[in-house]
Amino acid sequence: ARLVESGGGWVQPGGSLRLSCATSGFDFEHHNIGWFRQAPGKEREGISCVSMSDGGTYYVDSVKGRFTIARDNAKKAVYLQMNSPKPEDTAIYYCAADPARRWECGRSEDLYVYWGQGTEVTVSS
Repeated sequence: ARLVESGGGWVQPGGSLRLSCATSGFDFEHHNIGWFRQAPGKEREGISCVSMSDGGTYYVDSVKGRFTIARDNAKKAVYLQMNSPKPEDTAIYYCAADPARRWECGRSEDLYVYWGQGTEVTVSS
C-alpha cells in the first residue's frame, strides 16, 4: 500500500490550499481515509475523514466550516481543501487508510494502518 501527499507549501492567512493524497496498492474503495496533522511540538491529531460506505465525513471543530474533504474513487485519491487557513493550521499533514471496512470513519490514529509520508503546510503572512 502506498499513499503520497502533495500540495503543501506556504499560504497566507485567509488564502486557500488543496492537499492531495494519491494512493495505490490497496482496495481504495473499501477503505476509510483520514487526514491528520502534527504541528511543531504537538501530538498528531485527526482532523477529518471520509467513509468508504456513503462518503460520510467528519471534521474536528477547529477546521469545521473551513476545510473540506473529498474522495474520488475512480482516481483512488482524497483531497483536503483548506480555505481561510490560520497560522495555527501550520503542521505536517498526513493521509492514512483504514482497511477494516468500518461503516463510519473515525479520527483515532489507531484505526489507520497505511500512512503517507506527509506534506508540510505553513500559514503565515
